[in-house]
Amino acid sequence: MLSSQERILTTHVGRLERPDSLTNAMFANAGGRPSDPQFSEALRGAVGEVVKQQAEVGIDIVCDGEFGKLSWNSYLNTRLAGFAVEDREVRFEHWTHSTWKGYDREVFADYYAWAAGDTGNLYYRSPGAVPPQECVDEVRYIGHEALAQDIEATLAALEQVEVAEAFMPSTSPGSVLWPNRHYGSEEEYRFALADALHEEYKAIIDAGLVLQIDDPALPGLWDLMLPDVDERAYARACDLRIEAVNHALRGLPRDRVRYHICWGSWHGPHSTDVPLAMMLPLLARLEVGGFVFEAGNVRHEHEWQVWREMADDDRLLIPGVVSHATDTVEHPELVAQRLVQLAGVVGRERVIAGTDCGLGFRVHPQVAWAKLRAMVEGARIASGQLW
Repeated sequence: MLSSQERILTTHVGRLERPDSLTNAMFANAGGRPSDPQFSEALRGAVGEVVKQQAEVGIDIVCDGEFGKLSWNSYLNTRLAGFAVEDREVRFEHWTHSTWKGYDREVFADYYAWAAGDTGNLYYRSPGAVPPQECVDEVRYIGHEALAQDIEATLAALEQVEVAEAFMPSTSPGSVLWPNRHYGSEEEYRFALADALHEEYKAIIDAGLVLQIDDPALPGLWDLMLPDVDERAYARACDLRIEAVNHALRGLPRDRVRYHICWGSWHGPHSTDVPLAMMLPLLARLEVGGFVFEAGNVRHEHEWQVWREMADDDRLLIPGVVSHATDTVEHPELVAQRLVQLAGVVGRERVIAGTDCGLGFRVHPQVAWAKLRAMVEGARIASGQLW
């Protein structure tokens, strides 16, 4: 991964607003993604446009906008074998009221009921949902064709622009949220997922792209375990997921991997988010070359100081300096302040400007692109102060 050697580089988390034509085609297909040549051509054209738009805005490290994926983890519906939907009503109950409903939703139950009918889907505009699955057989990776299509579209787009680098997101084995009905233990299940996802991780890196591992479930565990939990119990619950990520990354170059966490990208109070300070010892154990994290929303903006604990580390830090959590467009001077503060703690070369989470479907696309422009301008201002 490139570091900020002469100026603060810019990137984002990945998800951008996908054209409705692609979204509609994906939801109209039983497999979640059409395999016909027309869809492939449309996907390649859309990726080309969104990469070009990122370059024009001034983003240094770009991606395909995750246009070939229904969402950050449901795309695995068609890339992992061993899963099935056996009882939609039972599984839907599990999905919405067990897997996703954390303590924040209990503390602010009236708010969540008012905001979204208690579904937790508090985005500007959701692209829809897919039926949750459960593991019923051996987990295997079968997404080679779709992955190759995503990679090819990205590489073709990169030929038309001048950018510093490109990345591609993929889900962590710990953030596959479907329940296990096949393996004898949670450890067997997570390591089976890690073995399967290793194939996706390796293919992305072998293509010359930076791999971004998305793992919102790691911080999310804390909220789901509250209120009857302490720091040690939380760390124990995370241990297996940390080990699974490292297992999935075995043999892969650490400096080609960045790791993204967020505290759940829905709009809400987030009053019970786990503090970053509690997560830092866990993050330090990951065999990755950089961290992409929320630092722009008002629940976590103060935590830039926590990184003093890793001041002697050599890994890159990619703070969110513009956020999906508000429709207000951040002022470039504020973006610059956020970047300069963190650079003062860990050094300017280790800091790259980013977003809290994916902006697509979470704020209006017109607002999202304005936020990215503000980020680029803020990085320019910060570079002038730091160099």
